Amino acid sequence: MTRTRILLVDDEPGIRLGMRGFLTAHGFDVDEATSLAEAQEAFRTSRPDVAVVDYRLTDGTALELLPRLKDIDASVPLVVLTGHGSIELAVQAVKEGAEQFLTKPVELAVLKVVLDRLVSQRRERQRLLAERSRIIRGTVNPFMGGSAAIRALQAQAERIIESDSPVLITGETGSGKSVLARWLHEGGPRKDAPFVDLNCAALSKDLLDSELFGHEKGAFTGAVAAKQGLLEVADRGTLFLDEIGDMDSAVQPKLLKVLEEKRFRRLGDVRDRRVDVRLIAATHQDLAVAARDKRFRSDLYFRVSTLILHVPPLRERPEDIVGMAHHFLAELGAARGRGGVGLQPDAETALTRYAWPGNIRELRNVLERAVLLSGGGPLSRGDLRFEATAGEPASDADDHLTLEELERRHIERILRREHGHVERAAARLGIPRSSLYERLKRLGINRSGFQKPDP
Repeated sequence: MTRTRILLVDDEPGIRLGMRGFLTAHGFDVDEATSLAEAQEAFRTSRPDVAVVDYRLTDGTALELLPRLKDIDASVPLVVLTGHGSIELAVQAVKEGAEQFLTKPVELAVLKVVLDRLVSQRRERQRLLAERSRIIRGTVNPFMGGSAAIRALQAQAERIIESDSPVLITGETGSGKSVLARWLHEGGPRKDAPFVDLNCAALSKDLLDSELFGHEKGAFTGAVAAKQGLLEVADRGTLFLDEIGDMDSAVQPKLLKVLEEKRFRRLGDVRDRRVDVRLIAATHQDLAVAARDKRFRSDLYFRVSTLILHVPPLRERPEDIVGMAHHFLAELGAARGRGGVGLQPDAETALTRYAWPGNIRELRNVLERAVLLSGGGPLSRGDLRFEATAGEPASDADDHLTLEELERRHIERILRREHGHVERAAARLGIPRSSLYERLKRLGINRSGFQKPDP
């Protein structure tokens, strides 16, 4: 178990020596500071469980320091010590954020009792906040924001939530497809039955076959016992197949049989088993094009796409980004026992200007990293570390590139979005088609690498 860390702020060496010796002997780790400036820096870097502050310091008083410490981390209890105690001073100290006000000379045994109590209270608050955070994460809202695109998605989802028909959720990676799938399950008639999810892209053909349908003992080398498949686990509930477009072609007809006949066989078995599941599938691919190109069975596509929901990418609803960021920051702060972490205006601007190739998942990761690495207080632009990818570089992450490199990346990004179609890409770039051809030649860009069949 981690030791309790105390920040001791006092400009008298003898007092610090005596208190440090006593607290260390009773299992505390002690950091020290002698001034307002040192106290702020030590508080920011050491992250104490409690700070004990002398009222009068060489460069000011505790009444000046307390609000500064609360701005860094409001969850840390603050204890003020003074040799000239009064009711008025105690009231003022409490107003500025002190949890306890003690007069000097303080009895060290009394101080320890106070510290133990404050630490216990803080850890209980952290536990409750963490529990609340777990509850929040378990009931994530897939419709955060007020944009027209997300409101339209919510209206569609609410109309089909009671249906038992298969649902296909489309959208880019990280856009929240799995969150929407769980929302459909938990709000539908099968909510009291299992919700079982499987990522088809993460497994080879043989592993996917075994995971989905199960196997009998001796069905293959290493099958030392019979295994129940996820279809059986999900019986009477919901089976969520993420990235179904990556499902091996040999497994697809078996899934089709499940959807059409509600029957399947374990590997190595000779008898059919009945199963009753609602299928929700998700993909970042265009399955209609994949079916037309015979990369995905057309009959299976028509079965899984009875109802289609499309989750819009984050870049198409920039008005939702700041609100979502504040939601995630409240969740991240709660998980770490900290108060709500805010955003400075320059950070909000940077968030809305970034392209978010990784969508909501990337937004949360950027904010989590910022919270962990920042010194406390509202996040600024400098706290944000965006991750530009080869597919979608972001303007805020390109400061180190030359003008030619920026031009190449931007043209490649537009070609990718227009599937290599030069005329449409030129129109989006605002230049003649002949000028785009000239730039492609000069920059060495091969547009065939971006071409896809038009739907």
